[in-house]
Amino acid sequence: MTCEPVRIGIVGLGRAFMLTLPALRIDKRIQLVAACAPRPESRTAFQTEFGGRTYDNITDICEDENVEVLYIATPHQFHAEHVIAAAESGKHILVDKPLAISMKDGEEMVVACERSNVHLIVGPSHSFDVPVAQARTLIDSGELGAVRMINALNYTDFLYRPRRPEELKTNEGGGVIFSQAVHQIDIVRLLAGGMGKQVSAMTGNWDSARPTEGAYSALVGFANGVFASITYSGYAHFDSDEWMDSVNELGHDKIPESYGGARRTLKSVKSSQAETELKQTRAFGGDSIILAPTHHEHFGPIIVSCELGDIRLTPDGIWVYKNEERRFEPAPAVPNPRTPVIDALVNAVRNNKPPIQTGRWGLASLEICHAILASAADAESISLHKQISI
Repeated sequence: MTCEPVRIGIVGLGRAFMLTLPALRIDKRIQLVAACAPRPESRTAFQTEFGGRTYDNITDICEDENVEVLYIATPHQFHAEHVIAAAESGKHILVDKPLAISMKDGEEMVVACERSNVHLIVGPSHSFDVPVAQARTLIDSGELGAVRMINALNYTDFLYRPRRPEELKTNEGGGVIFSQAVHQIDIVRLLAGGMGKQVSAMTGNWDSARPTEGAYSALVGFANGVFASITYSGYAHFDSDEWMDSVNELGHDKIPESYGGARRTLKSVKSSQAETELKQTRAFGGDSIILAPTHHEHFGPIIVSCELGDIRLTPDGIWVYKNEERRFEPAPAVPNPRTPVIDALVNAVRNNKPPIQTGRWGLASLEICHAILASAADAESISLHKQISI
């Protein structure tokens, strides 16, 4: 049976929206009918491609009766205001990760959505990646027994990509914890069962010109006995895509000559205003073009150790290592690596079947982000209290 397309309004036409746009463009199950953004250039570009209405404030798009879902793709610090406004207007919500910056804001967002009886989905997150779901299905089959340990790491140039000033201030949601750790946390929680118990961590803040956390390493213990080691560096030296078949995070084949590109570009920027303007060129209506990927997205090397074997995630599927044999299982093909996010949204809105990545799931992942910072600051293990299972 063919369902009426889900009518979506976009709040924020920046980089986050741009990364999901290729999946939105090709999916007939959704229709982009409205957008809200501060830059007139972005609003004009949206009207040119999609038609519909455009707005310069959250109140007006929330009052648009043609909109069923709002995709909140604004900077982290606006998530709480925008999600609560959307919930109070009766719109279902897809909010880009992280759920919020503060736990207080996250809790208020979740309560607002539950009170209004609207779905709140947190994503895109790499926990939606097809190979992650593939690994979870294998775990559920019981073939390898129970999960015992997970190791996840990622080395990127994150900290040296164009940033707005607040993206270099931890208390405003800047640095790698809120933007990057949440990906690893979502993935390992999904593979481990969800119920984190405690966190021990250290963080790195090593460049005075980029004064926020650029690295971390954390050990997350789970209620079922699983433990997960997660490590990340965004300092633009070693690139762990070398260990992912030279495929980058967005599923594109890596060009060897691109190494060092982020630092080289940043050297030419003379002020924070110029850096902000450079980032704006990557927004909708700017110069940025997102090419079609040839692989699934990924978030660095991940190995799941089970009682009877290990699983290694790759951009094209999973490797399974048993006592005396190994095999490769190709990942199922999808129209776009982010199609699973649209699957989740459509299934929630049309069939009232939300995905794992609900608002309360996002709140649990946000709690671990804060636990990493608290553990590093206090040099002690931090207990978790907002966790939920898969």
